[in-house]
Amino acid sequence: MGLLYLGTPLAWDEAKKHADHVRDHGITQFLHIWDRLKDRQGDELLWGDEVEYMVISFDDDEKNAKLSLRQTEILAKLSTIVDDISAETPDDISVPNFHPEYGRYMLESTPGAPYTGSITDLLSVESNMRYRRNLARKHLKSNEVPLTFTSFPRLGVPGQFTEPYYNPNDAISSHSLFLPEEITNPHARFPTLTANIRRRRGSKVAINLPIFVDENTPQPFIDPTISWDRSIYPEDVEAKLGAALPDHIYLDAMGFGMGCCCLQLTFQACNVSDARRLYDGLIPIGPILLALTAASPVWRGYLADVDSRWNVIAGSVDDRTKEERGVVPLKENKFIIPKSRYDSVDLYISNDWINRPEYNDNPLPYDQKLYDRMRDHGLDDLLSKHISHLFIRDPLVVFSETIDQDDASSSDHFENIQSTNWQTLRFKPPPPNSPIGWRVEFRSMEVQMTDFENAAFAVFVVLLSRAILSFHLNLYVPISKVDENMARAQKRDASASGKFYFRKDVYATRSSASSAASSSGASTPSDGSPRKKDRKMRNCFPPLPLPDRDFVVPKVEDEYEEMTMNEIINGKGADFSGLLPLVNAYLATLEIEPEHRRKIEQYLDLIKRRSDGTLLTPATWIRKFVTSHSEYKKDSIVSQGINYDLLKAVDEIERGVRQAPDLLPVDFTGGSKDPGSIGFS
Repeated sequence: MGLLYLGTPLAWDEAKKHADHVRDHGITQFLHIWDRLKDRQGDELLWGDEVEYMVISFDDDEKNAKLSLRQTEILAKLSTIVDDISAETPDDISVPNFHPEYGRYMLESTPGAPYTGSITDLLSVESNMRYRRNLARKHLKSNEVPLTFTSFPRLGVPGQFTEPYYNPNDAISSHSLFLPEEITNPHARFPTLTANIRRRRGSKVAINLPIFVDENTPQPFIDPTISWDRSIYPEDVEAKLGAALPDHIYLDAMGFGMGCCCLQLTFQACNVSDARRLYDGLIPIGPILLALTAASPVWRGYLADVDSRWNVIAGSVDDRTKEERGVVPLKENKFIIPKSRYDSVDLYISNDWINRPEYNDNPLPYDQKLYDRMRDHGLDDLLSKHISHLFIRDPLVVFSETIDQDDASSSDHFENIQSTNWQTLRFKPPPPNSPIGWRVEFRSMEVQMTDFENAAFAVFVVLLSRAILSFHLNLYVPISKVDENMARAQKRDASASGKFYFRKDVYATRSSASSAASSSGASTPSDGSPRKKDRKMRNCFPPLPLPDRDFVVPKVEDEYEEMTMNEIINGKGADFSGLLPLVNAYLATLEIEPEHRRKIEQYLDLIKRRSDGTLLTPATWIRKFVTSHSEYKKDSIVSQGINYDLLKAVDEIERGVRQAPDLLPVDFTGGSKDPGSIGFS
């Protein structure tokens, strides 16, 4: 999560004095990168995943599942283990890496090296994920397990939900009523980030999730677990003054959002134009896969009437002042900012002709001075707006030792602001002095309970990314409709019962509708010989062709309609092919061994069945588990016993010792039978 320096972070009153310096030099650093690498071409497909775990400590005597706050100790041990394994493995074997995250109970894992476009690499993802999980599991305490679980259901309840116990009265960074200081990674960046968001905002963050109203849920619901009369910090009175809404679950700290676990994917593009094209192509996919991976219906011990984490994280880092939120007129601040710095993308950035100006239909505040500077330097309108929009934000953590930098060789000031704009997609320039190219990070998905599910979504997204580029797919809908889809994606049972705005004709021009069939090998070259299939996934593609002369540009409002999840993923007959058929058409362009194709089909079948409703989303499965538990009193409360049994069940499902046929295929093999591999034993 962002930059981890060893240094002295500045409190907000000091840090804000350097905000313009960081912004100005951040743009200088970006322009140095642009000048050096704007014409870079030919990078191969390299991609990777980031999987986040929470370490759960089970107390079998008390029937309590708690968060283990041993991150520092665990990571130190895993670092030594990884070093030892690396010393014993051949040079062509890459050992996975483990990293810290915001929560002191969290671990992040990544492959030791990026995957390539080879089919064998594509099929190694699940095994690599399993290896990482089992490596971590082997070096935890006997009562600890690493779960890929989006949000801890009883984070912030009264009593003990961490191991060891700490008192929230000592929350000196967040001033939370619910979360202790010790929930946060001890690295100086994290408590400083937490405190500076609160100080800049002028209050604690305030997140309110609608309570799921069951038969015995009090109405109105006024949360009895809130310490309404606590008087330790100045902000303690905020809950009573209206920050905590009736009939809602009130959350008041960064830890509730940044303590969530997710699944993220990053792809290296052939060049900057392809990176921008892929970025735009995946923007409408973000809310669709948020709904399809929904996995977080329980917050602070209550069932919520939402299924996903997104608005919780958005609210947890919302550092906007009252002026920037439009609550009071602008006086001290420059901009009214419509969204938190963690939210959905605000601007399509490709220069392809299919990116019509009408699609960027939301108000976009941006720094005119920085925009003009980039335009004067030769950058185009959209990229200049994208960067200058990100840079309306202040840097939240400034280290005194890194204020002055060599802008030609560093990108730290640029990344300070870039990395704290947490959007559904991130357009990532190459780091200085690195072989890494232009990249796109896909960030909307919730982490799934098993490595099979996480691998399935990773495989689906990388194949979809290739279909978007290979077939010149046009997935544009207005940004305002993407925002509406993000709101719909978080609703309870959104995947099964919701509808989403989606483009009806995904081909760039009417005549290109045959391009998928052509690319799949259905057509042949002019000499009559069969089209040769690729042996690996390509990364470089011809530019988007110009439209036919008789191509009529339709009205934007006629280009999209509301579709169900099943229709978007699996299609609706001749009217719309569906994303999975497009992925299958792309697979037909590849030379794949039959057994490899069967494995890929297992992953895609999960996507198909999740989207048609024959398999449940994790959120629906969790909700069903809670409401059918013998301790549940139909009052929306997830008790300590329910939480214990739930997380035990999740661990058993992942290990394959408990069946969940409504969540996973009947032939699912868990981690106890398949510990994974990195190609070396």
